Amino acid sequence: MTRLRTIAPLIVAAALAAVAVATVQQAGCAEPGHYELGAHGYELVGGCIAPGDLVVPEPLPRPVPPLDAGTPAKS
Repeated sequence: MTRLRTIAPLIVAAALAAVAVATVQQAGCAEPGHYELGAHGYELVGGCIAPGDLVVPEPLPRPVPPLDAGTPAKS
């Protein structure tokens, strides 16, 4: 039983490594994309993803600090 406790983590690690290698091989792309300068700047040409697949959120507006009621306004 002690030998199984010693070998079990190695077997699990080897299985996980094999799954990781198989996943990376399946995720490969036949034609890597490249960027070309177009009318609206650089554009992604070819590859496994389309430019619309990458979603970039709009930046949040900067908050306006409140005016301090105890100090008079500058004139």
